[in-house]
Amino acid sequence: MDSIDRKILQALQEDASGSISEIADRAGVSQTPCWRRIKKLEDAGFIDKRVALLNQKALNLRMTAFVMIKTSQHDEAWLKQFSDGVRQIPEIVEIHRMAGDVDYLLKLVAGDVSEYDDIYKRLIKVAEFADVSAGFSMECIKSSTQLPLDRL
Repeated sequence: MDSIDRKILQALQEDASGSISEIADRAGVSQTPCWRRIKKLEDAGFIDKRVALLNQKALNLRMTAFVMIKTSQHDEAWLKQFSDGVRQIPEIVEIHRMAGDVDYLLKLVAGDVSEYDDIYKRLIKVAEFADVSAGFSMECIKSSTQLPLDRL
């Protein structure tokens, strides 16, 4: 991993839809070495996938909720049931197993409170929970998919 690889990764994080020529220009290399480096970075696992980021509000998903789950069950069977179930709810866009007072933190998107309630009803059928609570985002101050590259 050198400075050119980092420049390529930064360019891809900012806009992966650019041509190889544009990415190569931003990284300061020619097209063929740039393409080879991208393939090498993909093969090495630095690049998971390239996707389009959609506009949540344009899709009428105006609500973001953070659901905090506590469970009294911590066995593998419960975790498998929970994991399999929440992965099947498309409005849940992130699932984190946590340390501390909350066992799981879920980020979900919905159009409004009524849609959130429908998602909640599907969620509580997934597994047995000790407690489920939610907080609703009033304003997103920062949202980024770009990871810091200074540790490379």
